[in-house]
Amino acid sequence: QVQLVESGGGLVQAGGSLRLSCAASGSIFSINTMGWYRQAPGKQRELVATIARGGSTNIADSVKGRFTISRDNAKMTVYLQMNSLKPEDTAVYYCNAGSNRYFWGQGTQVTVSS
Repeated sequence: QVQLVESGGGLVQAGGSLRLSCAASGSIFSINTMGWYRQAPGKQRELVATIARGGSTNIADSVKGRFTISRDNAKMTVYLQMNSLKPEDTAVYYCNAGSNRYFWGQGTQVTVSS
């Protein structure tokens, strides 16, 4: 089992920045990919960005150039730096990690006001 604890969400004005963190514990040897997904009210959960253990990334077009994903393998923590936030970025952001089996965090709310 892997436990994921997210932090860093909150309320910010459009154009502002937030940094999300997600720390993994438990069977962390099983983790290759870590990443972030988000779900806005009435919408399906969507990929934001993922990063593999070796550092390769996959970033959604909607956030490319504004969001940066990084990870600290020693701390088994993944970060999402979100800049130039827009109201449409408002969602619950979920951390995801695993390899053959994936685990989810509890989610953290990000609200961007116009």
